[in-house]
Amino acid sequence: MNSVSDDVFGPPTGGPVYLISDLCDLLESYLDSDKVALVYQAYLFSAEAHEGQYRQTGEPYIYHPISVARILAEMRMDHESILAAILHDVLEDTGTQKERLAEQFGEEVAELVDGVSKLTQIEFENRAEAQAANFRKMMLAMTRDIRVILVKLADRLHNMRTLGALSPAKRRRIATETLEIYAPVANRLGMNSMRVELEELGFAALHPMRYRVLKEAVRRARGNRGEIVSRIERALKRRLHQESLEGLVIGREKHLYSLYKKMQTKHLSVSEVMDVYAFRIIVDRVDTCYRVLGAVHNLYKPVPGRFKDYIAIPKANGYQSLHTVLFGPYGVPIEIQIRTEEMDHMAENGISAHWLYKSDDEAGNRAQIRAREWLKSLLEMQQNAGNSLEFLENVKIDLFPDEVYVFTPKGRIMELPRGATAVDFAYAVHTDVGATCVATKIDRRLAPLSTPLANGQTVEVITAPGARPNPAWLNFVVTGKARANIRHFLKHQRQSESVTLGRRLLERALSAFLQSLDTLPAGRVEGVLAEFKLENLDQLLADIGLGNRMALFVARRLVPAGEGEGEAGEPAAPSPTRPLAIRGTEGMVVNFARCCRPIPGDPVIGFVSAGRGITIHVETCKNVAEYRDHPEKWLEVQWEDPVQGEFAAEIRVDVANQRGTLATLAAAIAAEGSNIDNVSMEERDGRYSTITFVLSVSSRRHLARIMRRLRANRSVARIQRTGTFRDSRRKDKENRKGRD
Repeated sequence: MNSVSDDVFGPPTGGPVYLISDLCDLLESYLDSDKVALVYQAYLFSAEAHEGQYRQTGEPYIYHPISVARILAEMRMDHESILAAILHDVLEDTGTQKERLAEQFGEEVAELVDGVSKLTQIEFENRAEAQAANFRKMMLAMTRDIRVILVKLADRLHNMRTLGALSPAKRRRIATETLEIYAPVANRLGMNSMRVELEELGFAALHPMRYRVLKEAVRRARGNRGEIVSRIERALKRRLHQESLEGLVIGREKHLYSLYKKMQTKHLSVSEVMDVYAFRIIVDRVDTCYRVLGAVHNLYKPVPGRFKDYIAIPKANGYQSLHTVLFGPYGVPIEIQIRTEEMDHMAENGISAHWLYKSDDEAGNRAQIRAREWLKSLLEMQQNAGNSLEFLENVKIDLFPDEVYVFTPKGRIMELPRGATAVDFAYAVHTDVGATCVATKIDRRLAPLSTPLANGQTVEVITAPGARPNPAWLNFVVTGKARANIRHFLKHQRQSESVTLGRRLLERALSAFLQSLDTLPAGRVEGVLAEFKLENLDQLLADIGLGNRMALFVARRLVPAGEGEGEAGEPAAPSPTRPLAIRGTEGMVVNFARCCRPIPGDPVIGFVSAGRGITIHVETCKNVAEYRDHPEKWLEVQWEDPVQGEFAAEIRVDVANQRGTLATLAAAIAAEGSNIDNVSMEERDGRYSTITFVLSVSSRRHLARIMRRLRANRSVARIQRTGTFRDSRRKDKENRKGRD
């Protein structure tokens, strides 16, 4: 692994320059001669395509593809991956066509190169959108062939090794992208060696001064620790020998970026993070791992709660090892990792350790299976993501798992990120289970769906056929799969509801011209759709429902001048026969204003907001006056009889400070069949406090019954509904006089 140069604050401007002869010598150690010859042909092809192009370091461009190919050759990747590495920039940076690559080097190589290439022919609004779209394209290609990401990681690694030639702003941008995306992807695929180098190089480029200061502090600290490390290492070896156990004991150095992140997250100083001594013990078989664990626990006392068995329950990326923390000499903590040689090899190289095209061993298959399960979840995420930026956000969430392991009722182990809830668990089991979950049992006890799960818990999900995802779930789910599926459902639901509302609004507007959508000639509708550059009628109706187009304006376009008009050219009926009926089931496209919280029975008016649909206000709401300057956006509405559903109403209650008053009021509200959505209390003076309730009610009459019941309580001095009407102060005074 190349280390960051000591004499610069950032990554080096160059590195070893590899020639094609060096690459071919390395390839001949494990590839057939005819495949090496094909690699040489690809070199000639790429060198000709990149003729006259130079990197920022000043060297000919062809040195970069050769270096990328060498990184993959050191992983002993197959010849098609090496070909793709040498050719990976010819589609993006030269005039070469994909068809020519496929003709000369095969369809598979052409697809690999295309998967790594950026989307240069599409114009994007900003860099973030371009980055997200390119990442989405690469990930989709990766789901078809995982070698795409291996070529891209090798490409990014060499770019990071030569980052010093770029401007500081570019270095920071590329380093940030590396730390946020590519290093976590390498970690997700179990490629620890590549992850560590990407993080070290990214840290040096993004925070050059911090990198240099920390590196110097670590160098000094390690010099002072030498005697303790040697003593612990000798003690471990001596104990293994006493127990007749064979094992390699090595001191394990934590890399700078992991130390830096630990200092940040746990607010520790350099001396505090350097107080931990880490060792790795590598043995021959799995059962020896557990015997070594017993030996070291007899040597030094284990720290309770710090043992983790990743052999029995591997990490999501396939990592396997035993982890334990011991109380060492002088009271220093000792971190021990115990694993087999095969596990160590897998931990460092991940999916590239046993490449599927070269090996059929069990470990290689396990790594491939886990990687493909992750890719399958990525594919589902991208199908449900609204755009590339949303997809990138969901993938980033999935790339930083600190795992928690829980069990299904049948004993199956599920791996989830730390902080995952029962809803995340439900979506991990199956998308349909997540979409229809209504409750959960954790260790056989009912618990809220938002409860964070802990290691070892048994989770049971209760579903209902008619249940649907709740928008509130987005406030607590942590997995990308759950978030993507919930958002997808909500978008689909919003689209459906906006089409339904748009149809009602347009039919209402057309009725003023004595027309309807059913009676209009089909050609006329098609003409208006072409004029608005829309593909179908549903898009037009959705635009109307969301408030992006005014129904009356669309109606005028659908009905030719003179048709259905009076003498003055106005609609034959000056206005629709009746206001739009509000049913309470319109969903997300009809919103009820929080400023006045309208409920059935209130006189109401609708305000059309672009992108949001209709917002319903009470006619006496103070905000209505502010919007009077836009009469074209106001809509006459009325409550349908009967109205379905429950609505939020806010009341403010002044009460005497007495023990148990809040509980008494809550009981009275429940007795009237209402739920308390929110409650807050504010002390006014020594005698009185103000309690604000947000209640679920079905109508104005329902709210009146609740207020009458609360007013009957002797502790209540005053009660009023907020945001809409004048308070009932006079009535309260009269009531108090009557009670007195």
